[in-house]
Amino acid sequence: MFMILILTSMFILISNILMILSMMISKKSNLDREKCSPFECGFDPKSSARNPFSLHFFLITVIFLIFDVEIALIFPMIKTFKLVNIFIWMKISIFFILILLLGLYHEWNQNMLNWSN
Repeated sequence: MFMILILTSMFILISNILMILSMMISKKSNLDREKCSPFECGFDPKSSARNPFSLHFFLITVIFLIFDVEIALIFPMIKTFKLVNIFIWMKISIFFILILLLGLYHEWNQNMLNWSN
C-alpha cells in the first residue's frame, strides 16, 4: 500500500515538473495582436466582429434542438411496439407525448414560437 502511494506521488511530481518545464520553454504568446484580431479570409474585417447576437434566434435554435432530440427518442419507441407489453408501452408513450405537449404549450404561451416581436 505504501509503495502505491510513493509511485502515485512520483507520477504526480514528474507530470507537474514536465508541465511547468513545457510552459517555460514554449514560445506561445497570449497577447499577440494577430491572434486577437478576427480572421476573414486574410482581409481586414469591414465591421466589428463583436456585433450583438439575436437572442430570439438563439432561443429558436435551442427549441429546434430540443424537438430534434425528442424525435430521436420517439423512433425507438416505434421499433419496440411489438416487443413489449402493449399496456406498458402505451403508458410510457402517452406520458412522453404529454410532456412534449406541455412543453410545446409552455413555449407557445411564452410567445417563443413567434419570429417577430
